[in-house]
Amino acid sequence: MLPVLTRDEMRAADAAALSSVSEDTLVARAGTAVGHAAVHILGGAYGRRVTVIVGKGNNGADGRVAAAFLARRGARVSVIAAADAPRALAPADLVIDGAYGTGFRGAYDAPEVPPGVPVLSIDIPSGVDADTGEGPGAPFSASHTVTFAAYKTGLLQGAGPGHSGTVQVADIGIPLATARAALIEDADIAATLPARPRQSNKWSTALGVVSGSVGMEGSAILCTRGALAAGAGMIRLGTPGNPVGNWPTEAVRVSLGDPLWAAPFLEATTKCRAMVIGPGLGTGDAAQEQIRAVIAAAPHPLVVDADAITALGDVESARMLLAGRTHATILTPHDGEYARVAGSAPGGDRLAAARALAQAIGAIVLLKGPLTVVASPGDATPDVYLVAAGVPALATAGTGDVLSGMIGGFLARGMPAHLAAALAAHVHGRAASRGRSEGLVAGDLPDLAAALLSEVREDA
Repeated sequence: MLPVLTRDEMRAADAAALSSVSEDTLVARAGTAVGHAAVHILGGAYGRRVTVIVGKGNNGADGRVAAAFLARRGARVSVIAAADAPRALAPADLVIDGAYGTGFRGAYDAPEVPPGVPVLSIDIPSGVDADTGEGPGAPFSASHTVTFAAYKTGLLQGAGPGHSGTVQVADIGIPLATARAALIEDADIAATLPARPRQSNKWSTALGVVSGSVGMEGSAILCTRGALAAGAGMIRLGTPGNPVGNWPTEAVRVSLGDPLWAAPFLEATTKCRAMVIGPGLGTGDAAQEQIRAVIAAAPHPLVVDADAITALGDVESARMLLAGRTHATILTPHDGEYARVAGSAPGGDRLAAARALAQAIGAIVLLKGPLTVVASPGDATPDVYLVAAGVPALATAGTGDVLSGMIGGFLARGMPAHLAAALAAHVHGRAASRGRSEGLVAGDLPDLAAALLSEVREDA
């Protein structure tokens, strides 16, 4: 996992580092790292034309060190103060953006870069907010960014990813305390996913799923297939009203009456290790009452998704319903569901939004989006996992049902709830990236995820 810092956390890390190393040394290291990155982008330095935009702060100082580094290697370097930069820059082989860094607030209009010229930003593209990723002016749009010590949250959310290009984290000798936020990466799959013990059986990783309804059978099917792909050894699947559907043959159906289905579902899933509730159950009064009954009494870690999130009501109602639970609860809202519980949309700082809701209701919150944020209500460090593996192709019906099933599958395998949610979101996104860029449907994801997990396990 990669540490991710806010502006204030990075400022504190910088200040701590200065107790053992000089600012000039840090600037020299940072500028040299930028210079090496520039050489790599250019394929060499000799004879290349490089324009370096420098501000008055440390980013400008880093830029000047990089300019000297490149000049010594034969590059033709022009250094321009940010305040004096022309509206349109002259042709060059590379533009290095050292105008403003993580301390910048407000709007900045970057000079125009000639078409096709790559831009290398120092720490964060000038004009992008280091916390929210917002860029109210016209920030630099970099093809590459060299950031120091750790990712900044603004590189991962809001407009930040679109302005940052390929991000490289350079170690310049700034010690980091354990970060409050961490970015999940591919290596974490093998490092954290439990292997199946030789003595395991199907009940060792059993999962209860209550999902679907008449006309919404697909939600139950997709959720179940996601859980199977994630390694659940037994699925006890209940769908109120017992509609007819093309059910996965591996799932064991639980006969549920309608409208009173909570008690028989709870009785049928006592041997399970975890449970998923919500996809496709409906928002009618009777269905919502039964959902609340299951949430209150479920004796296992529980994933609360889709219509079950609606059943929680507002923050106070959700907090009261969840207060009596003795096992972990994971909510998986998209922005609209978040707003229904929290009373307002997440806003620009998704980390802060997920943290606030998790603390307010006492449950893990997985806030879906281009940057998925998984926040824990406890005092664990990190208390937030970030997942940036999602792709636009996931914006299609049913993919959230697959995700809830995958989280449930990882819970059933014994993973800690906070990590199970984050790892499932990462695998879900990585699986989608391996599928069709056009025409991907939710039903493609379980097989793609199972193949990915199998490859990881075989490599390990």
